[in-house]
Amino acid sequence: MSVHESGDVPLTLVIGNKNYSSWSLRPWVLLHHYGIDFLERRIALDTADFAAEALRWSPVARVPVLVHGPLVVWDSLAIVEYLNEQALEGRGWPADVAQRARARSLVAEMHAGFAAMRSELPMNVRRLPCPVSMSANCVRDLGRVRSVWNGQLERYGGPWLFGADYGIADAFYAPVAFRLHSYAVAVEGHAASYLATQLAHAPMRMWATDANAEVEVIESDER
Repeated sequence: MSVHESGDVPLTLVIGNKNYSSWSLRPWVLLHHYGIDFLERRIALDTADFAAEALRWSPVARVPVLVHGPLVVWDSLAIVEYLNEQALEGRGWPADVAQRARARSLVAEMHAGFAAMRSELPMNVRRLPCPVSMSANCVRDLGRVRSVWNGQLERYGGPWLFGADYGIADAFYAPVAFRLHSYAVAVEGHAASYLATQLAHAPMRMWATDANAEVEVIESDER
């Protein structure tokens, strides 16, 4: 059942706090960029009721979760792949086979890697920009981010990672843009241009507005 064939069966995206939930941001920003209608359900993270509430939607009690009629899709990568097939008519990946393979490699790298950056620089959209001390592993992760951004824009011209068209790779690097801004991480050249493009992206501004309106605080994500 595609989104276009489903009639009045809505897509529902279950997310966590917008201030903290980097995984939730990825499918959310992709849906908004392409103007795909969906219902949003937010479950506050790190609360006594989170696991029970999340289990109502997902067999693994985690967010994000996409619900489409009887179908439940969990994990951010599985969600965006489903959206690409069912709602975006393949536009989430580059049309060129070599570029598509490269985009999938970059997304897989972000999905599975950058552990030090995730741990030491948790997404915190409300945080006033200020640098923090970082381990050598985190510095290495940030260097890799700069290398990816500079290399992609040099190769394809920007403003997005694969040229003029926004895609899944950009959605997966969207939380990194918030991290670099929140922790005042220095970027130069094409990477600085890409960071500015991400932060100025209308769905990212919408997400940031909502994040700043939230009242929950997760102490472990406050540095």
